Amino acid sequence: MEVPQNIQHQLSQFQQLQQQAQAISMQKQTVEMQIQETQKALDELKKADDEAVVYKSAGNILVKVNKVDINTELEDKVETLQLREKTIKRQEERIMGKLQEMQASLQDAMQGAGLTQGMGN
Repeated sequence: MEVPQNIQHQLSQFQQLQQQAQAISMQKQTVEMQIQETQKALDELKKADDEAVVYKSAGNILVKVNKVDINTELEDKVETLQLREKTIKRQEERIMGKLQEMQASLQDAMQGAGLTQGMGN
């Protein structure tokens, strides 16, 4: 049985939205990992003596930095990453909601067209 054009179009849109959801999920994982790594660096920095020599990676070299300055820089980085994480989570929630709506709509359209095969997530 041939799938009607309107259902084919909806399926195509559904697949594109699934790809967007997957890309956002990957972005979220990347940001979460960056937050963890930066937080680890901050934790280690706090353990170091105030007079400790601290270096930061700048490309392929290490540069000596002031502990207070790098601490502020890392705290700012964590704050920025956490804001990015919140934005990504909101995007993910919106897309997941749209996916659920589209899936229900597609299932109704397919049943209405006499197509009984189910759709997986």
